[in-house]
Amino acid sequence: MNGARTLATAARVLRQLRHDPRTLALLLLVPCVLLVLLRYVFDSSPEVFDGIGASLLGIFPLITMFLVTSIATLRERTSGTLERLLAMPLGKGDLIAGYALAFGLLAIVQSALATGLALWFLGLDVVGSPWLLLLVALLDALLGTALGLFVSAFAASEFQAVQFMPAVIFPQLLLCGLFTPRDQMAPALEALSNVLPMSYAVDGMNQVLQHPHVTADFVRDVLVVAGSAVLVLALGAATLRRRTA
Repeated sequence: MNGARTLATAARVLRQLRHDPRTLALLLLVPCVLLVLLRYVFDSSPEVFDGIGASLLGIFPLITMFLVTSIATLRERTSGTLERLLAMPLGKGDLIAGYALAFGLLAIVQSALATGLALWFLGLDVVGSPWLLLLVALLDALLGTALGLFVSAFAASEFQAVQFMPAVIFPQLLLCGLFTPRDQMAPALEALSNVLPMSYAVDGMNQVLQHPHVTADFVRDVLVVAGSAVLVLALGAATLRRRTA
């Protein structure tokens, strides 16, 4: 990997996104709109919003980053851009790291907007520090970016990239503890949930929701989510192909 090439790749991706307002709206505004919608769905029961709002604050950015990153990376390959880039002295690691950096910067903005909206405008009640909530939201968005980069290597079209969502995201969504505590699931499902990164993303949010100080479980959750993102990025670089078959 080369730092200058990675930065150049990130700058190119950001320039492209600047001219794509619909993608920017999906990344930055949709999670906020969904949070507002959720808040007023439970308008007569604000305690319900407090119970699940923090979890969804991490899940919404993960899903949107997964969608946008997988489609954007696949578009690079199907248009021939990726093949031309890799014909230059640009390694796969440079390309993946550049994409991760560009979308990571957007993830910071996205997470800050969603967290600020939930805490200061929608009245989400958390016991812990808002900065810890922002940290977990950011890591969740980066995990979504990493998963999107990874699955794009196995899709032949943008439609197929979207089709990966039921296989990659939905099982994690069902098993992460959002709908029912994981320790109340069937033993096999609980064991499966223990190896899925979204479970730790939700647990990390709940730790901030319930505890005023950093707990050992919170540290574990953050390390698992961050480690999963790094691992998936490495797998993405290893499986990256120049063109779609």
